[in-house]
Amino acid sequence: MKTIIAKEFADQPQFAPVKDILQACVHCGFCTATCPTYLLLGDERDSPRGRIYMMKAMFEGEQVTQETRHHLDRCLTCRSCETTCPSGVEYGHLVDLGRVVVEQKAPRPMHQKLLRWGLRQILPYRSRFGPLLKLGQLVRPMLPVVIKQHVPLAVPQLVAPQSNHKRVMLSLPGCAQASAAPNTDIAAAQVLDQLGITLKVLHQSGCCGAVNHHLNAHEKALEQARHNIDLIWPELQAGAEALVITASGCGAALQEYGHMLRDDLTYVDKAKQVSKAAKDIVEILGQEDLAPIKAKLNNPQVAGKALGQGLGKVAVHCPCTQQHAMQLPFKVKALLDHLGLDTAATKNDHLCCGSAGTYSLLQPDLSHQLRSQKIKDLTIDSPQLIVTANIGCQLHLGGAGNVPVKHWLELLVE
Repeated sequence: MKTIIAKEFADQPQFAPVKDILQACVHCGFCTATCPTYLLLGDERDSPRGRIYMMKAMFEGEQVTQETRHHLDRCLTCRSCETTCPSGVEYGHLVDLGRVVVEQKAPRPMHQKLLRWGLRQILPYRSRFGPLLKLGQLVRPMLPVVIKQHVPLAVPQLVAPQSNHKRVMLSLPGCAQASAAPNTDIAAAQVLDQLGITLKVLHQSGCCGAVNHHLNAHEKALEQARHNIDLIWPELQAGAEALVITASGCGAALQEYGHMLRDDLTYVDKAKQVSKAAKDIVEILGQEDLAPIKAKLNNPQVAGKALGQGLGKVAVHCPCTQQHAMQLPFKVKALLDHLGLDTAATKNDHLCCGSAGTYSLLQPDLSHQLRSQKIKDLTIDSPQLIVTANIGCQLHLGGAGNVPVKHWLELLVE
């Protein structure tokens, strides 16, 4: 796609990748077949190809309107189009930059600004989100349904192992997951403990930066990335083997640190190493001898319901961030099959559930339509449980109330 970038953008280093990304697109339209919003709405402007046309016009200096912002807002950034694209168009990077421009040239109404500001002040901070969640859980029975579905029930907490193995891996508590689903990281620690690995929690770490990045507060996201790198880097230098990811949304952001900080000469090399060290736990377990876990799960006296004794079939949901961003499609299902669990048939696994970070809060109508379709696709084989690999998807799918939803790691330690 021939592109002449307007001087106002060509002179800014952050927009340097735009021309190459735009020129890689050949308008083939393969992306439209796997774009959730295009399949739902049937509007070319709500497809990757249509949005690329709008961004091309914008970066070439044409007027940016509220309509441009409207259609970019509707994008889930699920990156399913990237998996489909035969030309390797880096759509995710392009739309992130496009939204920066739209935010400046097509200002939002005040109520939208306040909502986005409020989300950025609460979600990335454990000390703020946690107490608000506990309050919401206390008054949950009295909340209207539209709010109640965003407030997960409190569950009994697992016990973290006390271990001191020679092998050490790192864990970031994150923001929402630490309060809404604390058992996920405890389950990870228990599983790794069985394999002779200590999971060291970096309690001083903060949000990975994803929330601020996707809400166009890029400088704040970079500040959070640098803070985390300052904590992770010395641990890697001291011999930590990996940074264990239990929420694929955070994993996708952490693996982008090298790209996010590409213009920061002080941090770029460290950022690349941190990105390289960030590995989804399914990838880590795939390289380990799982005989101890498999033996435990197959022992009826120990396993209880873990291998389907009363549990029934388990539907595996693969988050967009895990399959399209981290490039680990079907890995969780394959691992659970290997361990002997009865996984259910599903369909349209490549399509987004509608969670997409803050999308479910900012685009509730579209998000709920996508969730309803995803629940249908996940329950064609009548599973008793749905498991996933990302906290946002877990809360979003669980909010529908149809079938219980957990992180897949909990199956290995129940």
